[in-house]
Amino acid sequence: MHAVYGDTDAMRWVDDGQPIEQEECTKWVEVTLKNYDLRGYGMSTLVNRKTGTVIGFCGLVHPNNQREAEIKYALHRKFWGAGLATEAVRVMLEYGRREFQLREVIATVAPENIASCRVLQKVGMQEIASRQHDDGSLTRVFKWQAR
Repeated sequence: MHAVYGDTDAMRWVDDGQPIEQEECTKWVEVTLKNYDLRGYGMSTLVNRKTGTVIGFCGLVHPNNQREAEIKYALHRKFWGAGLATEAVRVMLEYGRREFQLREVIATVAPENIASCRVLQKVGMQEIASRQHDDGSLTRVFKWQAR
């Protein structure tokens, strides 16, 4: 996991945009396990089927206990552009619908992150709003609805 979380490029669009250290990856696993205990779902690692190495993560979470489930994902930069994010997001949304009866899921994206906006649009998410932060920056909000 640290190969992804510790990568500056991969973390550019996650949380505060900074890579994290190994100890913080351990805390990430602890938080994820608590999410699974509480809701039955959370973040999952994405593993290369051929090599068994971790290439990223994807999951459904409720940051700061927000009401809506939110999809989050990131891939190590070596795997960008291969359609893997789209595949992971599509499968995770279907999993949430099928196993947990999630009817709506949101995603938040920095306006400059055009690649993620495309991923979300490819899986059928619609942009519904923009959020302005205290520092003046914006976040685009997308929403997926089960059919």
